[in-house]
Amino acid sequence: MARSDRLFELMQVLRRHRRTVSGRTLANELGVSLRTIRRDVQTLQNMGADIDGEPGLGYSLKPGFLLPPLSFTEEEIQALMAGALWVSRQTDDKFAFSVKNALAKINAVLPPDMRSVFDDETFYVSSPAKLPTLIDLSEIRRALRDQCKLRISLSIAHAPTDDQIVWPIMLGFIGTRRSLAAWCESDNKFRMIDLGDLAKVDVLAERYSRNRRQLIREWRASEILPCNNRGETC
Repeated sequence: MARSDRLFELMQVLRRHRRTVSGRTLANELGVSLRTIRRDVQTLQNMGADIDGEPGLGYSLKPGFLLPPLSFTEEEIQALMAGALWVSRQTDDKFAFSVKNALAKINAVLPPDMRSVFDDETFYVSSPAKLPTLIDLSEIRRALRDQCKLRISLSIAHAPTDDQIVWPIMLGFIGTRRSLAAWCESDNKFRMIDLGDLAKVDVLAERYSRNRRQLIREWRASEILPCNNRGETC
């Protein structure tokens, strides 16, 4: 691997880890020596990369630094396009518009010889049938970002008639179904709620106190996952 390619790859590994990662881990992932990692980190720092850390303590890359021009392999561009197509056709209109904006920004900084790959229609992703819900996904996403509580009411038989307060933690896309993982205040349990079963959702101004990422870890540990296409839990 050419040194310039290795520097790009090192940047990608640092971005992927997000938090402090040891030099030994970086060396193993890139298939080089620890001494090479130390030298390459120093080179990137001299080029302006905001990398914290030092030998023996590990390294972390602060966000916001790019090595121009933005470099992708053909497969990386195809992966971006396939993912963007899926998101734009499986979610709501506001999210689809954001995808188009993001792709336009990427296309603007690609080297000229890679733009033909960006425009090559390699994949087809179908649009799902009309989702059986009137719930605005953009409002659910806002609640997730801001850690806002939701007041919900269910339209299914035998459901509680009173409104319930839940803490939304993650959206799920399973086939054509859309589900919401949430902590329910009324029974102090995690629940998977099929969005098609919601009669009404109100985003409250009140925020829940727990950290959403920590709640996600607890939810995954509890193994509350959907076991059928109605969003019911195992």
